[in-house]
Amino acid sequence: MTLTKEESGAETPDSGDAYTPSERRLERERHKRARSRRATAIAALSTLVTAVVLYLVVVNAPGWARTKETFFNGEYAREAFPKVLEGLWLNLRLLLICGVAVLVLGMLIAIARTLRGPVFFPLRVLAAAYTDFFRGLPLIINLMIVVLGVPALRLQGVTVDPVLLGGTALTLTYSAYVAEVFRAGIESIHPSQRAAARSLGLSNRQALRHVVLPQAVRRQVPPLLNDLVSLQKDTGLVSIGGAVDAVRAADIIVGRSLNYTPYIVAGLVFVALTIPMTRFTDWVTARMDRQRAQGGTT
Repeated sequence: MTLTKEESGAETPDSGDAYTPSERRLERERHKRARSRRATAIAALSTLVTAVVLYLVVVNAPGWARTKETFFNGEYAREAFPKVLEGLWLNLRLLLICGVAVLVLGMLIAIARTLRGPVFFPLRVLAAAYTDFFRGLPLIINLMIVVLGVPALRLQGVTVDPVLLGGTALTLTYSAYVAEVFRAGIESIHPSQRAAARSLGLSNRQALRHVVLPQAVRRQVPPLLNDLVSLQKDTGLVSIGGAVDAVRAADIIVGRSLNYTPYIVAGLVFVALTIPMTRFTDWVTARMDRQRAQGGTT
């Protein structure tokens, strides 16, 4: 009598047994976890020791009592905080409006610099002169020229609002930086991409719009986000024209009290706003690096 496979108890190849890692692999994974825990503990301990040492050095300094009263006064911090937050709304609006304007103007300048053909030579020269000038001109001087110089001209129909003039100065400067970021992205695309698009019947403009620019922008996202972080901090410079932003709100209290704690409050508010943007930039950069390593993006 012949027994079936079920009766004989023999295992079939497709019996569906779960994968069981080898003892060597389990040991290797345990070693990695132990090494990770040890590294975390060492990092935490070294950080704690450094913080304690810095604290002892600062609080034992001869002038710490005076410095604490001048820069870390709780009473002035409580007074300044709501006013600084109120002024921060202006900084956020400037960041949003100037950020969009910078991206648009920077893209147009970058395209102008990469146009081909002798007929576009004057446009390329003007775009190059623009980026060279505003990248070389310090932002604070640009702000002074625009915010203080334009009203002095007394031009009819030209605004004298320090917020609008300050935003214009920020846009002029940062557009030059962003234009170079876009130009680097455009020139990083291999010419074969454009040639392949032309071979499919696309015009130069269509190839630029549908093939080159999407790849260039995707490659340049991390540096563009870094420029956005810098723009967010530099919006505080519009206060030199009298605009009441977070920095100017702190400056008003400092001028009345001769205590510098409001500056510390304003600085911490900007730091609290910048850190999430910086971490997001790092995450985007790491994500794109992993995708490139896996061949997921060009």
